[in-house]
Amino acid sequence: MNKTIKIIECPRDAMQGMKDFIATADKIRYINQLLKVGFDTIDFGSFVSPKAIPQMADTAQVLDGLDLSTTSSKLLSIVANTRGAQDAAKFDQIHYIGFPFSISETFQLRNTNSTIEESLDTVNEILEICTKANKKPVIYLSMGFGNPYGDMWNVDIVQKWVDKLHLMGVTIMAISDTVGIANPESISYLFKNLIPKYPDVEFGAHFHTHQNNWREKLDAAYKFGCLRYDAALKGYGGCPMAKDDLTGNLPTENLISYANQSGLNTGIDYAAFFDAMTIANEIFPK
Repeated sequence: MNKTIKIIECPRDAMQGMKDFIATADKIRYINQLLKVGFDTIDFGSFVSPKAIPQMADTAQVLDGLDLSTTSSKLLSIVANTRGAQDAAKFDQIHYIGFPFSISETFQLRNTNSTIEESLDTVNEILEICTKANKKPVIYLSMGFGNPYGDMWNVDIVQKWVDKLHLMGVTIMAISDTVGIANPESISYLFKNLIPKYPDVEFGAHFHTHQNNWREKLDAAYKFGCLRYDAALKGYGGCPMAKDDLTGNLPTENLISYANQSGLNTGIDYAAFFDAMTIANEIFPK
């Protein structure tokens, strides 16, 4: 029986760093089309300060405009603090609440204005909020494959934080290549050490890639058991808190092509997918 990969489509990540505001109606039209494609999850928006990420100021309005009546896709919202988690937890439509927990002290301060230890407290508070609101937490290990800031990185450091998060009750963790510096060696190194050690944890990969290195990253992750991947149509996006020149997301079309060539199930409706690509071409810059 063929394996199935989970594709987490990330319009939120694709949009968040864009300078020109995308009209709320366009966001709704685009995400409603993505909901027809068959993705496991849609990372649709973020409850964060509009001063920090102006593009996400209308997340609640976007959510109100989504048609979830026939979709099998679940909604994920990213938050940067406890207040954001409280806001997201108010909406029954949201299934997952995601939080970026960086193992780089420099980036954690840059991304959420808090230290790693303070962010660990935030994770604990988010877990409590998720339990009360019947949501599932997804913790992203930002800078999981290394970082450009000179902070120490190795598998033992990553595993130390995975251990702590696992003991706290986190069962979905996405290792994040926040600035696109992961290579096949670091990817293989992590997944072959982490996945067998934590059989009850669903590990994902959130890759930021260039056009010339996406396949080797997927090869390394899949070879060592990763079956959950974040992606964005046409590779749009990147983290605006990481550096000035954004490294794009893993293109969804490349991920689907790789899955098909590897005999993996994706659950994709291709007619709906190509319609979504058409809308993406209309609302994103060329």
